[in-house]
Amino acid sequence: MLMHPELMLALANDRQRELIAEADKERLLAGARRNRVSRRAGKASAVRGHPTGTLASCEPSAAVPAR
Repeated sequence: MLMHPELMLALANDRQRELIAEADKERLLAGARRNRVSRRAGKASAVRGHPTGTLASCEPSAAVPAR
């Protein structure tokens, strides 16, 4: 079967657009998954290690410069 060159070019361009759209979709989904995981991990680690009250600690800070 012989195909017209313009038809072949149109088919190739359509396929290329489909591949680009699929790659964009995968990139966006991967970014959304990455953000969701980092947000979830960030919330868990942000709560730990911080005092829950508003009073200052009585212990000396680890950031005190050496004398």
